[in-house]
Amino acid sequence: MAASVDSLQDTRSVPPRVVAAGAVGSIVEYFDFGVYGYVATILATHFFVSGDETAGLLATLATFAVAFALRPVGGVLFGHLGDRYGRKNALAATVLLMAVASGLIGVLPTYAAIGVGATALLVLARCLQGIAAGGELGGAASFVAEYSPNHRRGLYCSTTQTGALAGSLCAALCVSLLNTTLGEDAMADWGWRIPFLVALPLGVVGLVIRARLHESPSFQQVEQKAEKASAPFLETLRAHRRALAVCVGLSVLLFSAYYVFYVYVNIHFQEVLGISSGVAFWSTVATLAVSTACMPLFGALTDRVGRKPVFVGASVAAIVLSFPGFMLFEVSTGAAVASHIVLGLIDSALMGAAFSTFAELFPTRVRYTGIALGFNIGSATAGGTAPYVCTWLVDASGSALAPAWFVIGTAVITLCAALALKESAGTALRDV
Repeated sequence: MAASVDSLQDTRSVPPRVVAAGAVGSIVEYFDFGVYGYVATILATHFFVSGDETAGLLATLATFAVAFALRPVGGVLFGHLGDRYGRKNALAATVLLMAVASGLIGVLPTYAAIGVGATALLVLARCLQGIAAGGELGGAASFVAEYSPNHRRGLYCSTTQTGALAGSLCAALCVSLLNTTLGEDAMADWGWRIPFLVALPLGVVGLVIRARLHESPSFQQVEQKAEKASAPFLETLRAHRRALAVCVGLSVLLFSAYYVFYVYVNIHFQEVLGISSGVAFWSTVATLAVSTACMPLFGALTDRVGRKPVFVGASVAAIVLSFPGFMLFEVSTGAAVASHIVLGLIDSALMGAAFSTFAELFPTRVRYTGIALGFNIGSATAGGTAPYVCTWLVDASGSALAPAWFVIGTAVITLCAALALKESAGTALRDV
């Protein structure tokens, strides 16, 4: 049986519904997370005590980070469900929970209406988002990887992360169009609610797509042979510590670059450099569009040259280009947009390589849990904190270049993990 499955893994094509199912949850998740970051300056005025603009923004970004602190919890919870009872049901649950939590933010009363209760409800909604997000990408990555042929796993797994960037692109585009059509006053008054409410129909679409799926061949084989892990979390910690550490290390720059280049830079343009919100949003849209288009190319590249060279190259690029990139932000609007796009490609490369690599680190019996736990520890460490830390660094140092230090620090960690990575491109996935 094992030999025949491996053979199929190397020759079969991936059904379009599998690719769609992997991407749709990422679209919903990153749309919701992206919207929060893009309207952070507005949320600061509605859900926190007014008076100190920087303090309000920091409080909003701290709430942004709260969801990331709970992502590992969601990874353990949904990882257990996915490794014990199948990927399909766990993935359906994550997309539904994310949509409900985001829709809740869209109808919350503000601080002016009910006081601190509004702040508490916002934090609760973000916690639910974090738990849902923690179970999303690990399951989607496992599911797509287990359907993918060995020699094209990088390409197919990159589609899951393409969904993540597409979600952020849709969020930036949605906020940009609303800001343009409604005007800044109406957007600040009530228009900010619209993107959160859009998550509800998106979630329904995702739920319908995922409800029609069949379990992956790899999971079915493990289930038939009664080789499922009884306690996936404990087994991951006991038997796969090295793989988990590498997964965390590779995730750190991926998340810091994502939330600095695709979320924080939008805030940086407006609050630090005084660039108009329109230019800031459209620069983000352009950066996300280019990165989304290039991500499958990076995924395919890992199938040809290996996962390790792409991780090493992207890490070195982040170390070398972060300071010049932030310096160019201050030269001119054109230079700022061009630099923004170039920096975004660093994360596009990382995301294109990530999930095929992570899937190859863990066996089927704990793959969902292993990816979700490692990926989300990196997320909690460097993703949710990125906008907060960058805003604080600029305020504390008085330097608009300070966020580059954060990116460089995380790039050094990922470079070390990449150098320790054993090349796995083209190999068959392990079941146990």
